[in-house]
Amino acid sequence: MSVPLAVIEQIVSGSGVAEAIELMLPAGVRERQLKAGTLLTGMMLALADGRPAHLTRVLEALTGLPEDDQKRLGVIAQWKKGPHQLTYRQAEHTHRLIRKALAKENPDGAPAPGLQRLCDQLTEASIPPEFKDASTSLAVDWTDVEAWARAVPASSPGTGADPEARWGHRNVNRAIEEGEMFFGYYMPAATMVNDEDGPVVPELVRRITVCSSAHDPAAALIPVLTGMAASGGRPGDILADSGFSYRAPGTWANPLRGIGAQLVVDLHPQDRGPQGTHEGAVICNGNLYCPQTPKPLLQLIPLPPGATAADAAAHDQQTAELSRYKLGLHAAQDADGRRRLACPAAMGKIRCPLRPASMKLERSRPEILAPPENPQACCARKTITAGPDVAAKTRQKHDYPSAAWRRSYRRRTASERLNASVKDTATGSIDRGWIRLMGITPLMLCISCMMVVRNQRILAAWNKRQHDDARHAAEGLPPRTRKPRRGPASAGPAPP
Repeated sequence: MSVPLAVIEQIVSGSGVAEAIELMLPAGVRERQLKAGTLLTGMMLALADGRPAHLTRVLEALTGLPEDDQKRLGVIAQWKKGPHQLTYRQAEHTHRLIRKALAKENPDGAPAPGLQRLCDQLTEASIPPEFKDASTSLAVDWTDVEAWARAVPASSPGTGADPEARWGHRNVNRAIEEGEMFFGYYMPAATMVNDEDGPVVPELVRRITVCSSAHDPAAALIPVLTGMAASGGRPGDILADSGFSYRAPGTWANPLRGIGAQLVVDLHPQDRGPQGTHEGAVICNGNLYCPQTPKPLLQLIPLPPGATAADAAAHDQQTAELSRYKLGLHAAQDADGRRRLACPAAMGKIRCPLRPASMKLERSRPEILAPPENPQACCARKTITAGPDVAAKTRQKHDYPSAAWRRSYRRRTASERLNASVKDTATGSIDRGWIRLMGITPLMLCISCMMVVRNQRILAAWNKRQHDDARHAAEGLPPRTRKPRRGPASAGPAPP
């Protein structure tokens, strides 16, 4: 599905990126025929038609436009000897100037602040105003981008045709224990998803960045998200898999909490279950629990894929039972992140002989049959204080792995669909060879243009679906739904 030229021009002009780049470029003796805005327009046109991000394809996209559009964009200019059409040498010259202006003086595998800012503006301009504040939740993930340059030995980093590229690890179509190595970059991205109990929104890309495989992709995304919050983007739920939550709190969780975001993450197997104590309370899955909590409840893990309704109901009953043993919030969290937590018996969730008032509750609540002889602080005091460093790595919005967490975490699949779309060969894949320019600057510019094109495709499909649903409602027909895929369990008997 191609994107109309008028839409692309509106995005480029509305972002202000072209004007900002032109101010960075040096003035020559003769005025350049190819402007930065025209080059960005050509890159988007080429990517919208499923062409690779080659300068030759960009030139073909521009010279293939109607003559009036070529004259308006400067592809055809009036010279002394008559009309002159843009050449590849001119396209290469303008691209080289832009790359030099946006690159770091000492490349280190991370984008320059100016380059990141311009790419953020370009991506944000591709989102219509009615959707900018439609949701505050983001699903984040990263994928690999293989470099065009030939790989160099791991013992010789910083050499070869692309000195910024590095060896990295990916798990594409392979078991996590196996994986494979690749030579190139990481592309972390944040995709907009609907808020909890909020209206459905199109899954548009809000932010992307690129870093070499020597950098931590989770840490590389933090400045992008904090910059988004500083520019007025209200932080909401951040949905991520265990590849993000496994990072040190200072790298991932704490900076996001500092901008007001709430985490909805899957925990790494090594971070699940009991992880020590605080004032006698058991630290488990980001919460504090009564020291007499049944051990099987503390070992609960998320439901496996394909679980039946009966399994889900039994699992939800166990997580609801576990929540009764959780220490509750006694007062609002302080500005420095400290929390006052109260014993679950004092809050009326369980019965405990150490809290005589709780023994008057109905017997449907769990009861502590063998209280400790020497109660610790969590049992002896009315409340305890938990600092920001307690369960900083695993603390999140919902109890893990409860039914509320499972319903909220399902929204993260939007990031997987993004990764699948940028690797889809039918619409233009970022596999090795789709771009043959070296360095992180041209790579990030091309990927940003690809995200703009992808957002327009998502919007076109969204608008068509909304139109079809409205037409069906006017005709008294039910809305269209996807037919469920027939798996092995629902397959009929084999033919004779």
